[in-house]
Amino acid sequence: MTSETLAVPAVALGTWAWGDSGEAGEGYFGSRLSAPGLREVVEKAQSNGFTLWDTAVAYGMGHSETVLAQALKGYDRSEYQLSTKFTPQLARDGDNPVAAMLEQSLDRLATDYVDLYWIHNPADVARWTPSLIPLLDSGKIKHVGVSNHNLEQIALADRILGEAGYRVEAVQNHYSLLYRSSEHAGILDHCREHNVRFFAYMVLEQGALTGRYNPADPLPEGSSRAGVYNSILPRLRELTDRMRTLGEARGAAAPDIATAWAIAKGATPIIGVTKASYIDGLVRARTINLADEEIAELETLADAAGVDTRGWWEQEM
Repeated sequence: MTSETLAVPAVALGTWAWGDSGEAGEGYFGSRLSAPGLREVVEKAQSNGFTLWDTAVAYGMGHSETVLAQALKGYDRSEYQLSTKFTPQLARDGDNPVAAMLEQSLDRLATDYVDLYWIHNPADVARWTPSLIPLLDSGKIKHVGVSNHNLEQIALADRILGEAGYRVEAVQNHYSLLYRSSEHAGILDHCREHNVRFFAYMVLEQGALTGRYNPADPLPEGSSRAGVYNSILPRLRELTDRMRTLGEARGAAAPDIATAWAIAKGATPIIGVTKASYIDGLVRARTINLADEEIAELETLADAAGVDTRGWWEQEM
């Protein structure tokens, strides 16, 4: 095991959308992105202590990793942490597909090590997990996490790593007010009991929980997320209105409340950032303390919306 304990900021920064082409309506998110704009995001994030950047080969087939490295250019490697992933479905034939995919990521990220390396999904835990051990031994990866794994799969990965003196130090699953499968399955409790960091992705449900979108102003036409969320926006209105009210009482906004909720539940939210102004919300969110009754109210409203936002790639927890 590495001598250093995994230490991360209160919020991690997601770059899933950075893998899009940059043209509105194209890719999963349909966001307009530019190199100067993303550099501005990096500068504002780094100056506010948000220094963990989460990406993956699967985000634009490496495009997100490449764009992230360009945006971070000029910063000393000690000033930021990199989190990327091995995706089994993208593995090629060869003696060591995990090592090969990591080398490609290291090249795109312009670094010789990754702070946190994930098995992106549990396609074959027994097959892929052992390949992480020599990478840990070499120092090319400092810490290991598993993403989209259930309790049984987390335990199996942990046993395999444990035989070599390592362990699963982080879990990254879809977790939001609208999708609390990891909580109901006992994964959050497991992480608390075993000192494992739980990372929550899609905390804002790709924008649907920001309060910005509604039937009259839907998510970007043609993007994949529009196809998933636009039809359910009317059912989220009561929840997002309440989030907005709670935010206004604190000088904050609806998405800040969603992020603060995840922090209150013991998670490290991974929040997608495509504009520098989004960092202001993260600064607010990390200082918001929601009362127990406010958390319970938000969860009741979320349950009442009656929506299922499980992604097509996700298994039942």
